[in-house]
Amino acid sequence: MSERIVTTPIELELTLNGQPRSIATRAQATLLECLRNDAALCGSKEGCGEGECGACTVFVDGEPVDACLVMAAQCAGSEVTTIEGLGRGHPDGLHPVQRAFIETGAVQCGFCIPGMIMSAAYAVDQAAPLDVDRIRRAIAGNICRCTGYRKILEAVTLARQRTEGSA
Repeated sequence: MSERIVTTPIELELTLNGQPRSIATRAQATLLECLRNDAALCGSKEGCGEGECGACTVFVDGEPVDACLVMAAQCAGSEVTTIEGLGRGHPDGLHPVQRAFIETGAVQCGFCIPGMIMSAAYAVDQAAPLDVDRIRRAIAGNICRCTGYRKILEAVTLARQRTEGSA
């Protein structure tokens, strides 16, 4: 006899990309499952489901997290920002990192790019100086299988220069 898996529904109250939201999801859902399946935000990707690839990186209360490792219920009352909401508040609707990725051609297949951009944006938005070694460390949790990272490093450098007003 097979066991039946019981899935308990919950209403998750949070701020998602700047908007208060109530999302019906499963109590056992990861944040990534909730975002993709219940909130219809498919920018964050599941590359590994184990927190190794970074394709699912989002911000929870301003900090980058692997959404595949966080339970959705843990985010009740939190502010969650996804790639879809990252550019909120910027004049052209794009974060400087998003704009720089487009301009430098840093996007290859695009699968890892949402998570890569989220990690890079977090680094760019910090007050600390950002040289190539720090950029490499900032995106170290994000795996890209298509590129040698040269264009990605170029894009993040350009975005940082622009936020500092030197480009």
